[in-house]
Amino acid sequence: MGKKKKPEKCPPLALWLVTFSDLTTLLLTFFVLLLTMSSMDNSILTTVTLTTADLGLLERRGSGRVTATERLIAELMEKPWEVVDKKNRIKDLLYPEDTMPPELNRATLDENVEILARNDGVALVITDGLLFEEGQRELSPAGKYVVDQLIPVISYMSAPVNLIGYADTQEPGVNPYEISEDRALSVLGYMVEKGIGQKRFTLSAYGNDRPRYTGDNPALRAKNRRVEILLKTNRPIGSYP
Repeated sequence: MGKKKKPEKCPPLALWLVTFSDLTTLLLTFFVLLLTMSSMDNSILTTVTLTTADLGLLERRGSGRVTATERLIAELMEKPWEVVDKKNRIKDLLYPEDTMPPELNRATLDENVEILARNDGVALVITDGLLFEEGQRELSPAGKYVVDQLIPVISYMSAPVNLIGYADTQEPGVNPYEISEDRALSVLGYMVEKGIGQKRFTLSAYGNDRPRYTGDNPALRAKNRRVEILLKTNRPIGSYP
């Protein structure tokens, strides 16, 4: 009888391939997870951008008309509790001397523009002598400059705006309630004309009911004739977003 052939031995298995394939699978899973997270971030970013557009901000950001300085001013004014310490800086940023028209200077602006903290936000208080010519109810060229510097900042912010007109008991020949309303309306109309959505505004006119100064000093009493631009950056507790 012939000899039986011994069965051939199988070559040793390349066990390292099993480990390598497991590692490859884990890496593939990891990169798929990263890709999924990246897509999620893009979706969130798109949602935020669309929400911003609903608030009237996308046009300004997209067009590049809002500068880094204007964004900084907006951020400063969104914190009323800090505005007292930073009001001079805000005014310097809003009204740099190299942009002022010839009829204005730093001293006049500092005398006639105040930035105050309110319970519901930040108020810019501007005397009528800076906004209007004597006895007039339409913005003067200097008044338009003062408001123009505010428009990009207000457009960038989403806060509601309350425009408040005031008059003085000693302003001759005028109805204090009527003129305070007309002057506040003049500022509102100019801002709307420049592109701020009308729905953001409310308007108040207090006439001579809330004077800041009393007595016989004409320079102080003139400051009672003013328009206050109140940016309501503080949301009342319990209000809806």
